[in-house]
Amino acid sequence: MRNVFSELTGAFRKHKGKLSARQYSQIVMKHTTLLEDSDTIFILLQASGYPIVQSQEGEYLLQSYFTPYEAQRYCVVDIETNGSKPGTSQVIEIGAVMIQEGKIIESMETFVECAFLPEYITKITGIEPADLIGAPSRKEALSKLRIFMEDAIFVAHNAEFDFNFLNASFERFGLGTIGNLKLCTIDLAKRTFESERYGLAYLIESLQIETARHHRAYSDALSAAKVMEKSFQTLPKYVKSADDLLQFATSSKKSRTAKKESSAIRP
Repeated sequence: MRNVFSELTGAFRKHKGKLSARQYSQIVMKHTTLLEDSDTIFILLQASGYPIVQSQEGEYLLQSYFTPYEAQRYCVVDIETNGSKPGTSQVIEIGAVMIQEGKIIESMETFVECAFLPEYITKITGIEPADLIGAPSRKEALSKLRIFMEDAIFVAHNAEFDFNFLNASFERFGLGTIGNLKLCTIDLAKRTFESERYGLAYLIESLQIETARHHRAYSDALSAAKVMEKSFQTLPKYVKSADDLLQFATSSKKSRTAKKESSAIRP
């Protein structure tokens, strides 16, 4: 499915957020099996959190292209794990906040049942083995997160780690692939404000973010949301939609300069 997400997103951006039924089918049919058709893929895309809808005219739309970035829903996620590799490690705590219009509209946090917790993880996080006894199973906790995320933009500080670890965990427990669009607050911060370092611990201190404890999932999700809020204060004027924001967060300096100059000469 990852190839479908990537190819569709590129096509949507090329065609201003809209694809005809024919354009959509040409893309998804390359990724189908004998048991799937384009309608089945559409259902799977939506179920995975990919923000695609179909208009009354039969066109397919990428919602983030038409949603103002302020009105977009952002699911800011942080996880704690008992190791760095999803193949041999697991999630032990999940924290997430849903942000829209600068406000938290929903939140979730949970420990995850785990039989093995290295001592060094306890030293880093403060999580004790007893905290994980009787906690929701991995499938229960991950299913809860899947439902919570819906089709919001997935946000995390160093998003590659959280996204890829969770994606592998979802697939392991039959929860499909994460199709949510992704935003890294490190990438966004580097393009919006100056800082000596961009690690979360440093930003918590330098931005004077009030937080319960670093290296706890819910607290770090709140902190990442504060970093995102700080970045929103200095976005260039040409960033209007959620998709503009996603492209800006991974853009080169040359690209940003060109867009700024282009927007300045428009009437």
